[in-house]
Amino acid sequence: MNNPAEMINQSSLNMQAAMNLSHTTISTPMMESLSPRWLITFMPWVAVEAGTYRTNQVKQFSKTAANIRVNEYGERPIELITGNTGEPSLPQTFPDYETEPREYSLNWVQTILKVNTRVSDIYNNPLNQLNEQMRLTIGTMKERQEWELINNKDFGLVNAVAPSMRLQPRKGAPTPDDMDELLARVWKKPAFFLAHPKAIAAFGRECTRRGVPPATINIYGSPFITWRGVPLVPCDKLLIDGKTRTDTFNGKTSILLMRVGESEQGVIGIHQPGIPDEHNTPSLSVKFGGIDQKAVAYYVLSLYFSTAVLANDALGSLENVEVGSYHDYT
Repeated sequence: MNNPAEMINQSSLNMQAAMNLSHTTISTPMMESLSPRWLITFMPWVAVEAGTYRTNQVKQFSKTAANIRVNEYGERPIELITGNTGEPSLPQTFPDYETEPREYSLNWVQTILKVNTRVSDIYNNPLNQLNEQMRLTIGTMKERQEWELINNKDFGLVNAVAPSMRLQPRKGAPTPDDMDELLARVWKKPAFFLAHPKAIAAFGRECTRRGVPPATINIYGSPFITWRGVPLVPCDKLLIDGKTRTDTFNGKTSILLMRVGESEQGVIGIHQPGIPDEHNTPSLSVKFGGIDQKAVAYYVLSLYFSTAVLANDALGSLENVEVGSYHDYT
């Protein structure tokens, strides 16, 4: 209730009363758990037709296999000769294939979104209530997708690194020497490192300590530090001591380096575009599930995906990286 004394002394319209005639500018709902999901952006995606991707490979043999000459990659060499004189007999050869190659089936993330129809009918301006509910739910599904691409026990990148491509840091913290060794393993067209932001910060400190600050480049409108020209892409799904987010200074994690692309025998994402009721994103479907007796509408959201490492030397890992090393620069 207005104070009579204030009304007597008032010489113009009260601001509180004036606000009743104005529109408040609002934001869309903010969700702190959402991230840029750079891995999904940087990874090339290959379409499948029936939910399965088969990685055909040249047959590999044990180095102790009887009567078979095996080179250092575990493959029987293609017999060749070179020369510029004479009439030598040409060798006879053929590449052999694995008879039971690995197959990757699409994984899925699903949920049922419930929206009260009275809410979407009445409180739908200036923001569309259904669209905002969809946006936040789909964003969370994509966060889970990225987590699975990295940590899934069957196909996640952390678990898909071949034993020969797993390295340990020399002194705990990720040093330039460690990153160089990782580049020496994944030397065939390395595309990017993938690391937790704290691991990238730890590497930056080691570079600063040695007087070799890493260069920065701009990709997709965002800055990324690089090492030897290869960007370090941040991703909080590379866990620190099993956690995405930690408030402690110490902890251990892994740094990945990968070559990507089907034509490069690298790491690829797998999805199935064109599925029924596809919604804005390839391999994401939104199906209307009806309205119940309480006037609540149901929407079934499904996202299908997987990833494959087409050759062992396409993916390397620097494991047990310590993120809590700091230095006194004074």
